[in-house]
Amino acid sequence: MSSTLFRTKKVEQSILDTEEPEHALKKSLSALDLTVFGVGVIIGTGIFVLTGKVAKENAGPSVALAFVVAGVVCGLAALCYAEFASTVPVAGSAYTFSYASLGELPAWIIGWDLVLEFALGTAVVAVGWSGYVRSLLDNAGWHLPESLSGRDGATGFGFDILAAALVLVLTVILVLGMKLSARVTTVVVAIKVAVVLIVIIAGAFFVTADNYKPFIPKAQPQEAGSSIQSPLVQLMFGYTPTDFGVMGIFTAASVVFFAFIGFDVVATAAEETKNPQRDMPRGILGSLLICTTLYVAVSIVVTGMQKYSELSIDAPLADAFKATGHPWYAGVISFGAAIGLTTVCLILLLGQTRVFFAMSRDGLLPRFFSVVHPRFKTPYRPTILLGVIIAILAGFTSLSELAELVNIGTLFAFVVVALGVVILRRTRPDLPRAFRTPLVPFIPILSVLASLWLMLNLPAETWIRFGIWMAIGFIVYFAYGRSHSRLGRQEEAGKGA
Repeated sequence: MSSTLFRTKKVEQSILDTEEPEHALKKSLSALDLTVFGVGVIIGTGIFVLTGKVAKENAGPSVALAFVVAGVVCGLAALCYAEFASTVPVAGSAYTFSYASLGELPAWIIGWDLVLEFALGTAVVAVGWSGYVRSLLDNAGWHLPESLSGRDGATGFGFDILAAALVLVLTVILVLGMKLSARVTTVVVAIKVAVVLIVIIAGAFFVTADNYKPFIPKAQPQEAGSSIQSPLVQLMFGYTPTDFGVMGIFTAASVVFFAFIGFDVVATAAEETKNPQRDMPRGILGSLLICTTLYVAVSIVVTGMQKYSELSIDAPLADAFKATGHPWYAGVISFGAAIGLTTVCLILLLGQTRVFFAMSRDGLLPRFFSVVHPRFKTPYRPTILLGVIIAILAGFTSLSELAELVNIGTLFAFVVVALGVVILRRTRPDLPRAFRTPLVPFIPILSVLASLWLMLNLPAETWIRFGIWMAIGFIVYFAYGRSHSRLGRQEEAGKGA
């Protein structure tokens, strides 16, 4: 039994599957498209919200170093993703990589994990987008009924019509084709990056050097009930996480990691890339480098504009401009945030449908969902199904208490991909690798340790919810996936012959 659970799918077979007309996706993306996708999904609420929160509560002005630490953790994982994406240019990202290196059951686990990660991420971001749009509408004197804003306190019923509508519109765009999605994303990302640059350039003129003192505030224990306090760290390593001080930077890094989630989604588009061996590494590493640079610059500017202890948590960038007597910028930032979240939703939804499609093509989910549209060459069936489900999910609940599941799911994927690089190097040294992760196995092992460290800094409740979802995944696999596995059936047919 164990041999069937850890049977691997040959890379050559994975690539061969992409050439079947009924299951083949259209190749239309370039390195620029991939980089735009990466920047589009990474820059979201993190840069507009988390900067103030972690500066005020955890790291002070040294929040810039926290962004660097989180960026390094993602960079280590990105090097591993880049090798896999260029070696196995097939839809599915970490799921496909795991199937080629670790085996079917680990691949199922990571695929199940990614479905949850991208679904919750899309729904949560859609709700956040709705909030920004409602705020802009309120400023213009247009008010939605509370029953259509997901917050009717009188009746207890509410449906966030804006969040649901956004997901449905993006679903249609994805069905119509990847090139259209790329064009929409390019326009929106250009607007979003322009707003971020406005914040950096304009804010630089209002920086006061005294606001950086002390750059690393004195260490103090986290308060009981802290939103990021992790009993796991204290239990395993015997110390209480601190706010401020040098260790406060690492505590802050586990929070601002939220702001980097998404670059791994680029790998899900490998099968739809014209030259994946060359362009996937450029798209993954390029988008991460651009966003890390922007994050550090924004954090330096905002903590220089206003004393870290006075920063607001809800809208630190906008409120910092208000504090310097320039409220006009607050509206520009809100507009940029609303525009920016559109691409985050689009690309997260893209990532989920591609993972679902890949699992279906392998038979671990019903093969009905692995048929591409005859004209647009997109996986329209899972796109429509998941789009409708997520639209309903986003309409009826804020999911704020589940947002951290997105984080733990991403870090778990990082661990699996890093291990997969080491294993595939040993089992298939003959494979052509257009991009090679440097210093193997040192870099992958460092990536695993760094990701596990950030996972341990997450609340215990997050681990419990994650465990429940994984348990459900095991049940689905043994009840359906294992017996319907296409690889398993091919092996059985081979024995029969």
